[in-house]
Amino acid sequence: MAGMIFRREPFFHGQDNQDQLVKIARVLGTSDLKKYLKKYGLVLDDNLSALIGTHSRKPWDKFIHEENRHLVSKDALSLLDKMLRYDHEERITALEAINHPFFDPVREDCERNRAQQAVAETNNVVNPDVMSTGSN
Repeated sequence: MAGMIFRREPFFHGQDNQDQLVKIARVLGTSDLKKYLKKYGLVLDDNLSALIGTHSRKPWDKFIHEENRHLVSKDALSLLDKMLRYDHEERITALEAINHPFFDPVREDCERNRAQQAVAETNNVVNPDVMSTGSN
């Protein structure tokens, strides 16, 4: 989603798993990464820890520019922020994500289409009291 919103595919472009984690840490920061590691009793290899370094979390508006501004909304950034979490227990679930306000326009469009389809179907129903005999 970050790649689509910010028009940067892939958003986290690592050469391998370690480099991928470095790229993620440069955006999400290392404070939450350290909390995650501590919570689950995980230890990073010293070399990887050195590669990651220490970074503060970057605000999403640092990635907004003229070419992607039209794709960014408060709801898009809210959903993205809930998706991009180190800790899976803090990350938004699929059900929560599809019910997020970001998707309100999609739901509204679906409802509008359903209503239009229902009207069209109602208009196409043959009145059962009028039987056509095929003769005049």
